[in-house]
Amino acid sequence: MLRIEAAAISALLGRLDGAFTSAVDLLAATSGRVIVTGMGKSGLIAQKIAATFSSTGTPAFFLHPAEAIHGDLGKLVEGDLVLALSYSGETEELLRLLERIKRLGIPLIGMTGGLKSTLARASDVLLDVGIRKEACPLNLAPTASTTASLALGDALAAALLEQKHFRADHFAELHPGGELGRRIRRVEQFMHTGKALPLVQTHTPMAEVIAEISRTGFGLAMVVDKRKRLTGVITDGDLRRWFPRTPGDWRGRNASDCMKSRPTTIGRDEIATRALKLMEAKKITALPVVDASGKVEGLLHLHDLWRTQWI
Repeated sequence: MLRIEAAAISALLGRLDGAFTSAVDLLAATSGRVIVTGMGKSGLIAQKIAATFSSTGTPAFFLHPAEAIHGDLGKLVEGDLVLALSYSGETEELLRLLERIKRLGIPLIGMTGGLKSTLARASDVLLDVGIRKEACPLNLAPTASTTASLALGDALAAALLEQKHFRADHFAELHPGGELGRRIRRVEQFMHTGKALPLVQTHTPMAEVIAEISRTGFGLAMVVDKRKRLTGVITDGDLRRWFPRTPGDWRGRNASDCMKSRPTTIGRDEIATRALKLMEAKKITALPVVDASGKVEGLLHLHDLWRTQWI
């Protein structure tokens, strides 16, 4: 059964032609919602496709054909697009929607194995999900056909996601709860703020800089100007390297003599996984969080990301 279903998906590769591109273009240009419809097992697949569209930035919902012809047709309005699934292309309940779809001038994408069916002829774009046989030993139960439809629906969603430049931070906004929400939390949810921040100014004596680093325990001090805009950082490592090559009494020096200018920073709205990758790439354990003007808003520490077990 798995080999048959895998073959059904592989066969779709040769059909990613102009029709598929046209379908993606239609979906991307839609000003309204994407209504996905289908009956029986195709309806269950349609529900999943609609959910995938919605979770990746394309407003979509599932419309049950039987409910539609008993009042839910009112959900269809101009500007919408319909993606209809029917392997035979002759599902009675679904075909009864065609008159309303055409009257409103709603684009119709048909996903079917019946390339000469009523649904195929009515479709503005036809997507072929035909299979050689079902994986069911009786060749009756929808198995390979529904798998192919599901895979092609995922392919549409993925192509549409790229065309719309849908990013991880957009995804985070639509998935605030559950495991997905934890995995795509933002920097601001982990950063330290207020009195916990190790802040010094360029004229701060080095003795006070060392005291501030020790007080906060982050292994660095952030050097700021009077408006709290970041001008540099001083880390434990910087101190170890600075002392041996500093002539005279270091206690007469200030933060500007030791600080590293143009430090690596990040914004509070960035996805936390990006911050983690940045720290790992730069081999640093703490990352200043600044706004667009360079004003310090917080400090992100590597241990806080590890400790939450959200990765």
